[in-house]
Amino acid sequence: MPIKQVIHNKDTSVPVKIWTDDLDDKTLAQLQNLTTLPFVHKHVAVMPDAHLGIGCTIGTVLPTYKAIIPAAVGVDIGCGMSAIKTNLHANDLPESMTEIRQKIERAVPTGFRGHTEDLELDFEHNLMQFANRRFDPMALFASQSVVNYFFKQNDPEEVFEIKAKNWRAQLGSLGGGNHFIEICLDENDDVWVMIHSGSRGVGNTIGRTFIQRAKEDMIKHHITNLPDVDLSYLSEGTDNYDEYIEAVSWAQEYAKLNRRVMLTLIFKELAHFFPTVAVKDGAFDCHHNYVTMENHYGKNVWVTRKGAIRARENDMGVIPGSMGAQSFIVRGKGNPEAFHSCSHGAGRKMSRREAMRLFTLEDVRDQVGDVNMDLRKGFIDEAPGSYKDIATVMENQDDLVSIVHTLKQIVNIKGD
Repeated sequence: MPIKQVIHNKDTSVPVKIWTDDLDDKTLAQLQNLTTLPFVHKHVAVMPDAHLGIGCTIGTVLPTYKAIIPAAVGVDIGCGMSAIKTNLHANDLPESMTEIRQKIERAVPTGFRGHTEDLELDFEHNLMQFANRRFDPMALFASQSVVNYFFKQNDPEEVFEIKAKNWRAQLGSLGGGNHFIEICLDENDDVWVMIHSGSRGVGNTIGRTFIQRAKEDMIKHHITNLPDVDLSYLSEGTDNYDEYIEAVSWAQEYAKLNRRVMLTLIFKELAHFFPTVAVKDGAFDCHHNYVTMENHYGKNVWVTRKGAIRARENDMGVIPGSMGAQSFIVRGKGNPEAFHSCSHGAGRKMSRREAMRLFTLEDVRDQVGDVNMDLRKGFIDEAPGSYKDIATVMENQDDLVSIVHTLKQIVNIKGD
């Protein structure tokens, strides 16, 4: 589908191009705010899963020149998806997946928890069994040496001056909220492992620290005309700008490694049940809350994707639906008007508080269907009914991506 609507602010020359027509007035007003910023490049692109955020709408692709808005990147820095197609088929699976789910739940901490003991990843020789000759297992999984090397790099407490003492223990942990581990079947009944997670507590702390520093910079530099204080920004040439680039880059690497460690732990557990388990012909990882330098319309700019993934031509990506809904492996079409981007999921249609008020645990159980999971009251705010229809979202972005695989979860693991 083409762009559904364009917002023009009469006081600025920067439009907002939107791939959906179901945004409420508050979200549209929030998008209008972005057009008043003098460093926005060309236009703002809004994906079909967009909804109200803090300062910046979730589902926004924001190109900026010589400035970054930490609140637009958010506090779940580097949050994203990993998906691996295994050599297993539905026929290989037991009638009940409960024991497999419980083994993975014991191996991967969820919620606020981290590992209580040092990670045991000293099985490089076993990693080879998880990847066929087309894939480098060390790029998909994480050995002890990879983890140790990362630990020796920038310590956020020392370099970025933040309090994040449990960041080592949380590497290889899932978190809560909308984060999940799923075992899925595709259209051919091949088995996939899919993860949604980010940079855990350390990313949250880095995000909050620099959001506050940006607000302090606005006061320091007498910038008082922002339409929303959460659009406070860091300008090139300032110490906070340089430090944020270093810190956010570190957090994004942490998030990617976090997913790699979890995949390693998950495959280690799967190997107990399926000794010959391996990667078949698909392994994908993509951030959907991050910032990176890219060239668009002839200029090198910072591209903040807040709830969006990169979708250059032939880029592979992962777009999850809500619990109980389909998810998709996609191939990018490289649409320049979207800054080579697409949606990151279904997108919420109501707040978590509203979902808790509207739905019961029984409602969620009915909406999830036969997915094998430990369903608890803490998951009510993640009720599928609180999300947009993923089929409509995908229809609205068929000029951004094409669908390669359609996945349906059979196991879901979450933390509250």
